[in-house]
Amino acid sequence: TTVPVSSFLSLSLSLVFSLALPLPSLPCVFIHTHQTTELANVDLDKYYKALDKAIMRYHGMKMEEINRIIKDLWMTTYRGNDIDSIQIVSDVDEESTGAATKQRRCYNYRVIMRKGDTALDMRGRCSAGQKVLASLIIRLALAETFCLSCGILALDEPTTNLDRDNIEGLAHALSDIVKQRRRQRNFQLVIITHDEEFVETLGRSDFVDNFYRVTKDETSHCSKVWMHSFSGREAADET
Repeated sequence: TTVPVSSFLSLSLSLVFSLALPLPSLPCVFIHTHQTTELANVDLDKYYKALDKAIMRYHGMKMEEINRIIKDLWMTTYRGNDIDSIQIVSDVDEESTGAATKQRRCYNYRVIMRKGDTALDMRGRCSAGQKVLASLIIRLALAETFCLSCGILALDEPTTNLDRDNIEGLAHALSDIVKQRRRQRNFQLVIITHDEEFVETLGRSDFVDNFYRVTKDETSHCSKVWMHSFSGREAADET
């Protein structure tokens, strides 16, 4: 059965009057609702500020940790004397989001190099080998900071544009990473390279046992993967 809205309102009002209940004061309802909204806005503003402060603190902690690892890896790997260390710095820009009091924070990251007390941007001031080495070190630092649960670290041709001294330094740095994470059960270091001397340098480490060589069979036109031990004995092979 459909009841008209007017009939429903009339019935409700008659019940209110028959029970001698006073009608609610509409201005009071509006005031209470307005106060509730103001209190909710205040709580949301406190939550926003607390969250923003926590994110900024976390960002600062992680940047400090990343730069510490970068500095250690650079000092271990780089064989030149023109750059003492490198560092990632972030410039903060505040952009308006349209609201009068709201700002959106944007970060612009850049890599700087230090020599003594002098700091300069690396962009446009370093060689191709220094760029490659800095890129590898930054990737390793990010992996060490954020990817401990993901144990696979893959590098494809990491020695490109590196001179022999820096190649040897990179091999020692990778050996140190393997040593530090040898107790991590899911850790795997995958390196794809054509540099035989780089492979031999890695093989001098106490924590690397075998390597794989990929060759092409001219007869069957298939690739073969051979596993070799660094002791010189061919361990196994598979097609």
